[in-house]
Amino acid sequence: MKFVSKSALLGAVSLAAASFAAPAQAADITLNFAHVDPAEWTTSKKGAATQVFKNIVEAESAGRIAVELFPAGSLGGETDLIQNTQDGTLAMSMVSGPFSQVCPEAAVLDVPYMFPNANVAWKVLDGDFGKELAAHCLEKTGLRTLAYGETGFRNFTNSKRAVAEPKDMDGLKIRVMTVPLYVEMVKALGGDPTPIPWPEVPTALTTGTVDGQENPISVIYANKFYEMQKYLTLDRHVYGTDFILINEDIYSGLSGGDQALLRRAAGIAANVGRAIQQFNSAEGVAKLAEAGMEVTTPTAEQLAAFRDAAQPAVIEWLSGEIDAQWIDKLKTAVSDAETSM
Repeated sequence: MKFVSKSALLGAVSLAAASFAAPAQAADITLNFAHVDPAEWTTSKKGAATQVFKNIVEAESAGRIAVELFPAGSLGGETDLIQNTQDGTLAMSMVSGPFSQVCPEAAVLDVPYMFPNANVAWKVLDGDFGKELAAHCLEKTGLRTLAYGETGFRNFTNSKRAVAEPKDMDGLKIRVMTVPLYVEMVKALGGDPTPIPWPEVPTALTTGTVDGQENPISVIYANKFYEMQKYLTLDRHVYGTDFILINEDIYSGLSGGDQALLRRAAGIAANVGRAIQQFNSAEGVAKLAEAGMEVTTPTAEQLAAFRDAAQPAVIEWLSGEIDAQWIDKLKTAVSDAETSM
């Protein structure tokens, strides 16, 4: 039984988990697994997560299941990967924000300033709320969420001035993803949101088409935005989530034991990706400062002002797109997680 759309080669990654070397034998099942990040595990959370998933599945299945990795957008962008996983030409994908294009309720995770820290986010996603959202999206899309990884907290950068509170955003042209929620967020903060496709961002920053952008620290550093942007604001406005997805028909065709193996491997893989992202984010702030960026960390009061400015507008917009119960459920889950920690 094979679920493969094309052949490709992935260079071996030097990873501690590589000690799980599968025996060299023909696999009974091959799962192709794609993502858009680099394969290099030390700088790529998706690269690390998918390699660990592959290692565990191949080792614990004694080579019966092979996992063929397609990193770095080699099979297309995230929208392409989602569509191909839905139609079964791709068995698995690891994607982030664009998943809300097929399951709008997933956008609830992008409500700004919802998660106070990563520990709370992990508890919510790995708990009852995450399971309920996964079940809902499975029914809606035919895609099973095996586990939630981490894209990381997103932060603002710009070339004009330090931003410590919402009034400092006034008039700044900020590049955002072509996602309405992000347009509403920046607009509510007083900025001028400018949707621009990702490949065009460096040029837009260099030419001054936009004054700034927003992304996780690791993305800001990896793309050398410090060469185009002077100011970094650690406001952590959105906690970006990765979804480890598998086509449900393919998943249902596996034995119960193999299904359990995939779930277990995905859970470990997600945590490895989270760890890599946390490490690179923490290290990245120091590297960006060394590269000449002026780093601003808003106070608790200033962060509250950001939240009070952005959240109501985004929630109002989102309530017109999805059942508002999902917003209430997430708020309750976040509150419960904070209380229990």
